Amino acid sequence: MSPTQFALSAMFMLALSGLTFYRHHLLSALLCLEGMMLSLFMLLAIWALQLNMTSFSATPMLLLAFSACEAGAGLALLVATTRTHGSDRLKSLSLLQC
Repeated sequence: MSPTQFALSAMFMLALSGLTFYRHHLLSALLCLEGMMLSLFMLLAIWALQLNMTSFSATPMLLLAFSACEAGAGLALLVATTRTHGSDRLKSLSLLQC
């Protein structure tokens, strides 16, 4: 494993551990998800360059497009929950509250 791949794998694992252990606010969970998606994008791009496969070169761009859609939907949910509940704390969110 090259140092670049190790660094990106460590970046993914740090974002995953951040999502697992520090999910008090919705914004911090969204930032950890974005870190995971960016590390996956970079790993896929490096992998496509190393394999010299032209058919595989569109996959990182597709992942980046889905990541942008996920970020937009996440920010819309953040704004909606902040307006209705007054906070982005995940413990204050409940399906039983209106």
